[in-house]
Amino acid sequence: MRKNSLTKRLAILLPGVFVLCGANAHSNEKTEDSKIQVKELATGLANPWGMAFLPDGDLLLTERAGNIRRYSFDGGLSNPLKNVPAVDAVNQGGMLDISLDPEFANNQTLYFCYAKAGKGGRSSAVSKATLKDNTLTNVETIFVAEPLVDNGFHFGCRLAFDSEQHLYVSLGDRNSYMDEAQNTDNHFGTVVRINKDGSVPESNPFVDGNAPEIFTYGHRNVQGMTIHPQTGAVWAMEHGPKGGDEVNILSKGSNYGWPAITYGIDYDGSVVSDKTHDESMQQPWVYWDPSIAPSGMTFYTGEAFKDWQGDLLVGSLKFTHLRRIDIKDDKPGEQHEYLRDNSARIRDVEVGPDGLIYLLTDSPDGKLLQLSPAK
Repeated sequence: MRKNSLTKRLAILLPGVFVLCGANAHSNEKTEDSKIQVKELATGLANPWGMAFLPDGDLLLTERAGNIRRYSFDGGLSNPLKNVPAVDAVNQGGMLDISLDPEFANNQTLYFCYAKAGKGGRSSAVSKATLKDNTLTNVETIFVAEPLVDNGFHFGCRLAFDSEQHLYVSLGDRNSYMDEAQNTDNHFGTVVRINKDGSVPESNPFVDGNAPEIFTYGHRNVQGMTIHPQTGAVWAMEHGPKGGDEVNILSKGSNYGWPAITYGIDYDGSVVSDKTHDESMQQPWVYWDPSIAPSGMTFYTGEAFKDWQGDLLVGSLKFTHLRRIDIKDDKPGEQHEYLRDNSARIRDVEVGPDGLIYLLTDSPDGKLLQLSPAK
């Protein structure tokens, strides 16, 4: 046990930091499956990872093995889109997140993040393309994280657009290079901010460095990212090691601590850091110990679940559930779990234009699920 474990367990008493902790924390949360009903919309998806709603109500879905597919509520699941670039689907890498251009209705442009092979290994890359029917055209790579390394772990790869049409891309520490998450001259363990053409916004905090795209750093592996519907702030959710999964509200140029401070230990029980706080580094909005292995996240903004307005929805891979966090006065309140008994790893969560909730389950036979209020 880490020597600062008592400090960790008492961290809930510190101002501004909230934690769900304890050996059986996941089983102590409220389960309210009686309030929802679940419908399987599509099955047979190969490790689906990300999704985005089109203006006509169809869904674009990614499969980690390398495909992008379209789901229509009338016609079901399409064949893989044509002209998708090759991905390097090794371990955690592959075709990962997808997002629409804020002006998609006019330009039919979409963006996707994936593991791209190159000299010396592979890295997270972002490409843009025009969607025409079920084919991609004008495919262009606009960003590749540097440097490339020869492993298949911690790619990050969530995407989000802010109100100024800046594109945020989460990038992992690539596992073996965690100390580099404190180095702003490369892209390990960062969230970068770029323009839609891949250029660097002049207001980025490290424009004079070797990695001018960086917006924040000190992250381990951000696999959830979304924009707050009222404040416009970027919220990011990252995997800790063994313990210490975090939700953070991103602030330009800020350091989120990994691995200098952490609420987790390494998987073999060894200490990553004996510190949980540093005055120069940000504390999480909430963290979990034990880890829930969080993935996709979004705020609920629909009308179907009226009591959930403004709450944060989080997918859990490890404990196989959808988690809802009540938000009271901008602080995390009660936490609720749904679908835990389904034993399905929740990879992504989105709110549809109909106000219903859509989930992707992560497995070689993954599913697209629709959640609606119980009748």
